[in-house]
Amino acid sequence: MNFLRRGIRSAASAVQSRSGCQLYSSAVAGGCERTLVAVKPDGVQRRLVGEIIKRFEQRGFTLVGLKLLQASEGILAEHYHDLRRKPFYPALLRYMAAGPVVAMVWEGHNVVQTSRAMVGDTDSSQAKPGTIRGDLSVHISRNVIHASDSVEGAEREISLWFHSGELISWETSDQSHLFQG
Repeated sequence: MNFLRRGIRSAASAVQSRSGCQLYSSAVAGGCERTLVAVKPDGVQRRLVGEIIKRFEQRGFTLVGLKLLQASEGILAEHYHDLRRKPFYPALLRYMAAGPVVAMVWEGHNVVQTSRAMVGDTDSSQAKPGTIRGDLSVHISRNVIHASDSVEGAEREISLWFHSGELISWETSDQSHLFQG
């Protein structure tokens, strides 16, 4: 019996969430990353937010931050700082400020690289079917979604769009019976 209890405790401590992050840990564990994903104004206007969230949830990632906002010029200028010398930069800022944005932080194992693959090529004409842009985007300048391109970029972008108190650490559970009344 004692052996059985030890085995159950060992199995429980090794349980991982669907996102690949260790359960029962409040810190972001090794290999567990966070990334910024933003539904751009065209995606919000076309009512694609639910579809995009569904894809990330089905992939097994954990939503730890979410907000709908009208992005300020300051946030946008800092977010797109690396593109400031590109000829399309002023039009990009106008477009991103033209409507609400849904900013999200997703957590999971290898979430940055996986999110980029899920999102697809920036140019919708080059994006593969099955990717968000391949399925939902209509033009390179209206490509529905943003996802951080590196772990370092994600950390920078998350700190621009979210205060630390707006992010929630929680454990996912496949034990839905725990939530039934």
